[in-house]
Amino acid sequence: MKRFFQIAASLAALMLPATGNVWAEPAKGGVIDVATIGEPPTLDPMASTADLVGIVTQHIYETLYTFDKDWGITPLLAADMPQISPDGLVYTIKLRTGVKFHDGSDMNSADVVASLQRWMKIATRGKQAAEVIASVDAVDDGTVKISLKKPFAPLLALLSLNNAAAIIIPSENAGQDPLTSFVGTGPYMLKDRKPDQFIQLARFDGYKSRDGEPNGYGGARKQYLDEIRFVPVPDANTRVEGAVAGQFAYADSLPVESFDKISGGKTAPVILKPFGWPVFVLNTKQGLNADIRIRKAIQAALAPNDMLLAAFGSKDFFAADGALYPEGYAWHTDAGVEAYKPDGDTEGAAALLKEAGYDGKPLRILTSRQYEFHYKMAQVAAEYLKAAGFQVQLDVVEWATLTKNRTDPALWDIYITHSPFLPEPSLTGIMSDSSPGWWVSDRKHQVLGAFNAESDPTKRVALFADVQKAVFDEVPAVKIGDFNALAAQAPTLKGVTPAPWPYFWNAYLEGK
Repeated sequence: MKRFFQIAASLAALMLPATGNVWAEPAKGGVIDVATIGEPPTLDPMASTADLVGIVTQHIYETLYTFDKDWGITPLLAADMPQISPDGLVYTIKLRTGVKFHDGSDMNSADVVASLQRWMKIATRGKQAAEVIASVDAVDDGTVKISLKKPFAPLLALLSLNNAAAIIIPSENAGQDPLTSFVGTGPYMLKDRKPDQFIQLARFDGYKSRDGEPNGYGGARKQYLDEIRFVPVPDANTRVEGAVAGQFAYADSLPVESFDKISGGKTAPVILKPFGWPVFVLNTKQGLNADIRIRKAIQAALAPNDMLLAAFGSKDFFAADGALYPEGYAWHTDAGVEAYKPDGDTEGAAALLKEAGYDGKPLRILTSRQYEFHYKMAQVAAEYLKAAGFQVQLDVVEWATLTKNRTDPALWDIYITHSPFLPEPSLTGIMSDSSPGWWVSDRKHQVLGAFNAESDPTKRVALFADVQKAVFDEVPAVKIGDFNALAAQAPTLKGVTPAPWPYFWNAYLEGK
């Protein structure tokens, strides 16, 4: 599969500084401030699919597996890849020894079993896995066995992702819901949190890194920095100004028009190309969008070209593309894309509305200005939807409020979000019946079930075409296009690999 991201800015790769031909270990020390788009709604990554939650909490908690630099699955808290029975129904996982939690206790199989059971009850992706998991058992203190009801190819990918994440926590904390004890095995631990001011993480001196070299989210995790402070900065222009002034060592999710401003001086641009896709998720559970004809009308009415142009300004930063994965990815297919209308189809949308007997009830679009491109797309979408005959209501809220409100089907008809191009399609939110939007249908279960049950990679690619066709036909969401993401990094901050969920283990400050 094509690499998940390409680096389009001149930044240091993940390497240690050299003196002649001898690699020199960076000195420990220093505190960095990282500007984020806002306050995370929770520090429990099981309870949220928000990228912001995953960005912060991946430093505190760890999973059994994670993704390497090529987006393959690699062990993290697991000692190795699992032993899988010939029928694909039993995964036997050996655990690493000597791993400690932040409270000083040793991690063992009881913690893993309790954590995975909590994940299957609380996390949307855990609920997705729970449908096929028969049991999770401790074989001995260092071994866990996951038994399945039927083969399920995405299992390891679901265990690897950092949002709605299968984090491992002490067994005595696994009964907490909501989580109140923020204890993990990660390289940094929670030191302090002042809502709307900062989340302060400090080096965990008891951390046991994997051996070897860093490898994407996997491999060695070095702790050079003393502290990492995540600072919520909801206004995008304030994040830009803070980065330019040298206030932040890293500023995430910047408007693309700030590229020239952050180039040079106290900051440098970081571009992820392509990063992912903006998406309008439709509430299929209740309200207007429970009617497939209304969803089809929305699909026809939206004009991705104009929406993307308003959001990103230059075609250097976007592409109007309906396929769920762009060309170059193993999962790319054109199945169903004829329903994607780059310039919209107002007349077709109006006809579908008439057929549905639309009565003028407002179509409620839930969005936030913390991701400014979401809001700009919402504004353009509203005009095209009105032209097709919809009454439109824009509900603009803080991102933390949006992630809370989207869990209540009574509060919205569309919410706007975005996603990186995930290495396993079944990780995409709409693939889970319990994810906000609540897409549930016999056809979905048929095509997704066949896709998930197949272990042969070549056959899975062919089966994914049926999944994408079902997305276009049943419209649980509308992909708007592909886009590139922009962040800013201080020249003194080294060892950071550009990534969709930026991480700061292995990072260090030059000159320390």
